[in-house]
Amino acid sequence: MNAMVGYEPRARRVALPARGGEMAVLDFGPPERPADVVFSHANGFNGRTYRTILAPLAARLRILAIDLRGHGASTLPAVVEGRAGWDEFRDDLLALLAAETRGPVVLAGHSMGGTSSLLAAAAAPERVKGLALFDPVVFTPSQRPSAMGDNPLAEGALRRRALFPSKAAAVEAYTGRGAFRSWRPEQLADYVEAGFRESGDGQVTLTCTPAWEASNFRTHNYDPWAAFRATQCPVRILRAEHGSTARLEEGQAELEATGRFRIEVIAGASHFLPMERPELVRDLLLEMTA
Repeated sequence: MNAMVGYEPRARRVALPARGGEMAVLDFGPPERPADVVFSHANGFNGRTYRTILAPLAARLRILAIDLRGHGASTLPAVVEGRAGWDEFRDDLLALLAAETRGPVVLAGHSMGGTSSLLAAAAAPERVKGLALFDPVVFTPSQRPSAMGDNPLAEGALRRRALFPSKAAAVEAYTGRGAFRSWRPEQLADYVEAGFRESGDGQVTLTCTPAWEASNFRTHNYDPWAAFRATQCPVRILRAEHGSTARLEEGQAELEATGRFRIEVIAGASHFLPMERPELVRDLLLEMTA
């Protein structure tokens, strides 16, 4: 599979008029093949961030890696004031499935993208063959961050530097630092390529604004446990050993008792598990699409 790590997907935009704009999609694999997987990214990232993870599967699967609302090249409106929260991502995903898929698919995602996939699978179980969730954001009601209280992740997002002289300068600034410490150089380069755009003054700026990223950290107005119960497909969850956002301990036994859920903690992995263990992502997607 490693020989295809340089595979360049087809970049498309899918009109979703009922949702107010277009969703950017990276389309891997044979174009004549029905979609096997729809992959959603983490908060602040974009579909291209996962290119080297997904590209080796293009000989065997067709995968749509999307840019969620407010990220990458998608033009769906990203309005912070009075927003509905993560249900927006759910409904965008459902609109994409209606527009681009012929039958049930595997929904996969990392962090916020995993949770958005879960919410979509709960809302339209007939459209989903399986769920592959990589350290999704799951809280019990008592753990859910307040929209108005202290929220270190949201506050950190608001402090993010939005402007750089160039994409190369952004890569240099990020290399070996913060969330990117465990990333491969090509993964960081892909994130920056789709995560910045020309600002009009000779600089580049984040496609996911700090305000939108912070808003996503504050709007946890969903019930993941009700969503888990509403799904009907097999669900696989890979959790990070360190700093996981998948707080499943209180309900894990209930989920596993159904026989549909398999939950695995990945030794040594952080929340950026897909970047650190891409082979596990590929193996799981192949298993769930078989």
